Amino acid sequence: MNSERPDYDLDYEYDVPADAPTYDCSYCGRPFAREEWRTLHYGLKHPSQLNDEEVQAFRDVYGDEEDDLGTFRLQALAALVAIYFCLLMVYALV
Repeated sequence: MNSERPDYDLDYEYDVPADAPTYDCSYCGRPFAREEWRTLHYGLKHPSQLNDEEVQAFRDVYGDEEDDLGTFRLQALAALVAIYFCLLMVYALV
């Protein structure tokens, strides 16, 4: 292991297409497909190494991600309720 970097994901090899744009972590070198994912990685894996701007960027992206996850949970719940009532109606008719 490299003594300069922590051992975050260093044992894993990433298969990144040559023409794909990547956003590499400046601390461990891990590639990301989106800048937001790299920002989340910074805050979750390297919190003690971040400056104030990076911490604020992490908080912003994390908040957006929480909002998106809340929306997904509501949509999933609505889908489950709809399936339940559809199955209940089919059972009632049969």
